[in-house]
Amino acid sequence: MPPPLELYLDDIVQTRKPHPCGGDTWRIVRLGAEIGIRCERCGRRVLLPRAEFERRIKRFVARGPAGPA
Repeated sequence: MPPPLELYLDDIVQTRKPHPCGGDTWRIVRLGAEIGIRCERCGRRVLLPRAEFERRIKRFVARGPAGPA
């Protein structure tokens, strides 16, 4: 089993499939067993299990202030 991704609050990620509003960038707003994300285009908040969220990530757009330098 691969180690979990290093995720930080306020990271911005791009997902493989776009949200119905057309946006594909999300800001991480909650960490834990479930990851809370907010769409950067429409502001919708979603909770996803960590494993599912890690599969949906395409790339990191920006890292949060607590992220790696």
